[in-house]
Amino acid sequence: DLVGASTELKNKALGAIANALIQNAQKIIDANKIDYDSQLGILDSGMLDRLMLNLDRIKGMADGCRQVMALDDPCGRVLETVERPNGLVIKKVSCPMGVIGIIYEARPNVTADAAGLCLKSGNAVILKGGSEAMESNKTVAAILAQAAEGAGIPAGSIQFIDTSDRQAVQDLIHMNGLVDVVIPRGGAGLIQAVVR
Repeated sequence: DLVGASTELKNKALGAIANALIQNAQKIIDANKIDYDSQLGILDSGMLDRLMLNLDRIKGMADGCRQVMALDDPCGRVLETVERPNGLVIKKVSCPMGVIGIIYEARPNVTADAAGLCLKSGNAVILKGGSEAMESNKTVAAILAQAAEGAGIPAGSIQFIDTSDRQAVQDLIHMNGLVDVVIPRGGAGLIQAVVR
């Protein structure tokens, strides 16, 4: 169970993810080229730049995972302690939220960032990236999931919704009882759509 995963296990998985990103860099670049070429003439130059992955950006994704690995574990920290007059001690302790859905736009590097942060905080994650980066996101998410599971993280802790059907976002944000929180990462339009 991911909720009870030790700091050591989570850090081991983050290290494995960072290594797997570097080891599979060409596979990621090849998938990204499919996305990039399909968006030429559609997206403006700024969006194309955010979509594009190269070796330096993949190294940046791996470095981001290593930086998260170096952070203190946010789980199990005593945030507050209160002793009642009858001697009962009550502690407020940080814990994982559960399953986090993250919806984001044409930045495939977010796939690794989001998964790494969720893993470190003991949360399973369901990723829904923009259709512009579908091949990149599918490839990166598969690499992340395989590396994490290989390190001992429970299967299914990192999942990716690999459809461009807009209904998938609606389905994700209405999965009460299955998804504990949904985080939109993108422009004002995306954020407002999720809030509504």
